[in-house]
Amino acid sequence: MADYLRRWIATRVDLKRSTRLGYEDYIERVFNPAIGHIKLRDLRTRQIQEMFEAIWARNEQHAKNIDAAGAALAVERTTHQKWRQAAKPQRRELRQAWNKAKEALREARKKPRHITGAGTQLRMNNTLSAALDDAVKARLIPQNWTKDVVLPSYRKPKPHVWTPERVEAWRKTGKKPGKVMVWTPEQTGQFLDAVAEHRLYLMFHLMVFRGVRRGEACGLPWSEVNLDAGVVHISEQLVALSYEVWEDTPKSDSGARTVSLDSQTLELLRLWKERQQEERKEWEEHQQAKRRNGEQPKIWHDTGRVFTWEDGRAYHPEYLRQVFDRLLSKHGLPPIRLHDLRHCAATLSLAAGVHMKAIQAMLGHSSYQLTADTYTSVLPQFEKAQAEAPVQLVPRKTTAQQPSGETDVPEDVPDEAAA
Repeated sequence: MADYLRRWIATRVDLKRSTRLGYEDYIERVFNPAIGHIKLRDLRTRQIQEMFEAIWARNEQHAKNIDAAGAALAVERTTHQKWRQAAKPQRRELRQAWNKAKEALREARKKPRHITGAGTQLRMNNTLSAALDDAVKARLIPQNWTKDVVLPSYRKPKPHVWTPERVEAWRKTGKKPGKVMVWTPEQTGQFLDAVAEHRLYLMFHLMVFRGVRRGEACGLPWSEVNLDAGVVHISEQLVALSYEVWEDTPKSDSGARTVSLDSQTLELLRLWKERQQEERKEWEEHQQAKRRNGEQPKIWHDTGRVFTWEDGRAYHPEYLRQVFDRLLSKHGLPPIRLHDLRHCAATLSLAAGVHMKAIQAMLGHSSYQLTADTYTSVLPQFEKAQAEAPVQLVPRKTTAQQPSGETDVPEDVPDEAAA
């Protein structure tokens, strides 16, 4: 199996680089240690099922490690607080208790805590299934043994809106009600106002209102921005795996798209282009001064990207996520993932009356059904309006009143029967 899987992945020249790296990771980290020693002709569903059962067992242990790390963190914070609040000079045992708690926390965090979720397990099985499908076509095995493997049920998470009730519960417990969360228009406005002076503001603005992915924003070149027509062409992206970054085409064929810009975003882009040109001029003048003083100058990187550092370098996509998370924590906003800004863009457009087909095109989804299934829930105030609309269609002579408690009984029914 190990030999076959390595040969199989070597022949898959059709895969995007990120997909190939993911498949190779599954093969070397999961498949080969579990079933790599088995002869291809001897493989059966039972061995594949046992591989996933081992994953479930590890998940249970990792969940215990997560709980233990959480408990250790709570103890560390409590002992630290007691030490800080104690009258000076603090008692020695308080410092010792804090040191002991810190050491326990370090040890707890050393233990594995990564949970392999149902979605990841499904992708693993699909990868192995693709390899075995090719083996069936080549008549190396009689059938694909992954078809009868039992996996945890998986449903793609749908966006949940940060309602006031959910925000209140989150502030008390620290738990998100769902993996995918969406801000209300008011919360979105609070975020944009809070980061208005930040260097990455325009990028966040573009993601909030036009739904571009982080890699698409990082990889956007000025050559694909038409300020006269008011559009940007999404034709490439920066893909990051750990510290490595490379250029690639969009996620799918439909991901290559043209996005129209609103007047506010268009004006911000014009101002940003002027600022970037000024920064380049100042940078080059500063480096020329360093050269005259005998110092080693640093070049300005002519990447041609829209969003860059002061020296012209493109942003690392993972850096955006880190900055975004820090900004949310700093300003006390309900947490969402950076990718959830796409969901904000879709939900705001849907609530504003934009047709689902137009939202599909804006996001670059491969199918209308994907967009419709994902965004069936809209913001609460618009759900309220939809609930009220049918009631308003029915003409009434009197306004709605509290029920009187009377029972509608036909006249020919005796009182005792009614009773």
